[in-house]
Amino acid sequence: MATINDVAAMAGVSVTTVSRVLNNRGYISEATRRKVYGAMEALHYQPNEIARSLLKKQSNLIGLIVPNVSHPFFGELASHVEFHAHRSGFKVLLCNSHLDPVKERDYIEMMKRNRVDGIIMGSHTLEVEEYRNLRHPIVTVDRLIDESIPYISADNYRGGELAAQHLVDRGCRKIAHICGNLDLQLLANRRTDAFLETVRRHGVQHVVVQTDMNVFDQNQYEEKLEAVLREHPDIDGVFATSDIIAAFAVKICRRLGKEIPRDVRIVGYDDVNAASWLHPALTTIRQPIGEIGRLAVELILKQLDEELTVREHILSVELVERETT
Repeated sequence: MATINDVAAMAGVSVTTVSRVLNNRGYISEATRRKVYGAMEALHYQPNEIARSLLKKQSNLIGLIVPNVSHPFFGELASHVEFHAHRSGFKVLLCNSHLDPVKERDYIEMMKRNRVDGIIMGSHTLEVEEYRNLRHPIVTVDRLIDESIPYISADNYRGGELAAQHLVDRGCRKIAHICGNLDLQLLANRRTDAFLETVRRHGVQHVVVQTDMNVFDQNQYEEKLEAVLREHPDIDGVFATSDIIAAFAVKICRRLGKEIPRDVRIVGYDDVNAASWLHPALTTIRQPIGEIGRLAVELILKQLDEELTVREHILSVELVERETT
């Protein structure tokens, strides 16, 4: 079986250079990289990942826990996390919690057994104490769980303000706001705070509809939206706290014979790729999903290098106006 020394000899480089290529560390010219990979292929060399992780006390694995990767926001986030992790020489272990605390705890234990170097949390159902005891670098996305754990969030308050103000400016006089469950301690609830303050400031009638505790269960969206639009037939604006909910609002309005945007104007949230594919294309609040993924990986790597990290990372949002308003 070929060794790293054999690869270095065939490629005409040092063992250190081969190691840097394998670990994607430091500057390596493309010509040198090709020589090393060519030697590895010719020798059928396979690096011993277990031995490398024990030697470095690092697995080059990052754990990512999300509520459900089939949700467009989390699917796109996972894609960006994987992209930036791979560029830094890391692989991603992806888990869906489905907001089940037992499942989330099992996944965290599995990550500990697999010696992940850090965990990016897009889901939070466990008690804070369980995260304090992990002794792994952690970054949370849109979750504030402890004063010592860095988190990333888009500016939820500004997003809610932009959405509400846009509907008011478009002449809406009765707006339905469809949001997650406000009993959950989510930073996304700041969108609702801003919505309420904005419509009250303008004296605009409004109705707030919450999901149940499983905020990502899409089966409830259709029922709740149809109920509120039938109960309040004079609703002429909808602000939904995700693009998926907004897409259901478009569907229900069509079912009830309401034309968009003539009868009802709709604003979503996230600006996932599908928002521009819908017909009519969805007006929405754009979160910088790619930047959230990049920054999450960067913060894990900084903690691994024992660099001091800022705890709070609030990213800008913007209104993207399309055909639904």
